[in-house]
Amino acid sequence: MKRLAVSSALAPALLSALLLAVLVGVWHLATLPSGGAAAPLTPEQLEYLELMGKAPGDGGGARSGFPTPAEMGRTIVQHLSQPFYDNGPNDKGIGLQLLYSLGRVGLGYLIAACVAIPLGFVIGMSPLVYRVLDPFIQVLKPISPLAWMPLALYTIKDSSVSGIFVIFICSVWPMLINTAFGVSTVRRDWLNVARTLEVKPLRRAFEVILPAAAPTILTGMRISMGIAWLVIVAAEMLVGGTGIGYFVWNEWNNLSLTNVIFAILVIGVVGMLLDLMFARLQKAVSYVE
Repeated sequence: MKRLAVSSALAPALLSALLLAVLVGVWHLATLPSGGAAAPLTPEQLEYLELMGKAPGDGGGARSGFPTPAEMGRTIVQHLSQPFYDNGPNDKGIGLQLLYSLGRVGLGYLIAACVAIPLGFVIGMSPLVYRVLDPFIQVLKPISPLAWMPLALYTIKDSSVSGIFVIFICSVWPMLINTAFGVSTVRRDWLNVARTLEVKPLRRAFEVILPAAAPTILTGMRISMGIAWLVIVAAEMLVGGTGIGYFVWNEWNNLSLTNVIFAILVIGVVGMLLDLMFARLQKAVSYVE
């Protein structure tokens, strides 16, 4: 039985590794130089290739400007070998750029949690408050977070703080709605027992309602984190300065596709790790009735 469990656990990992190898192989074949003789290049084309870092090779074969897996490997090693260097405003290591982005996400997310979770408790416990606030929530919830950016820049007049505000506004709604839903769906039997035992409201909120609603609250927090990490990349592309989003945009302006693809991979890996962290927390607070 133990050997069967180990083999069933290894099978998905092996299949994922096989799929990755196939994708890298297709990528390698797609970026191979063509066998035919290449047409002579104009001076403008030569200058463009040099700007792209793709000077024509000696083999005479034409190839696409898309980087090969080998080039990507060299780029990954180069960035990971010195992730925290700082050579000026437009030349910072990928580690520093990630720290800027994670700092903005963490601060905006923390402010959103401090607002959304207590307010969600009030909404979930009071039908009157729910009816009063629900129209405002339904109007504000569908607005794209980036639509708030011009207003934030005009009023706050600071690009970094505006980015934090955008993270706050996109994170608050999933947490607020899930908290209110979790609190409102706590089993009435448990609340009735607490009233019978004359448990005070504050103690009832922390010892009865919060543990029962915790899985739903963590679901909202997990969704909010995914949205926040997605939005910060787009926000940093707009406001510039620092961050992983700015790194992507700056490398695109530098015509460096290898760095752009590397940054995309980093964004995906960090997003996956953040989601796994919240999945573990959600599993830790879940219970079986």
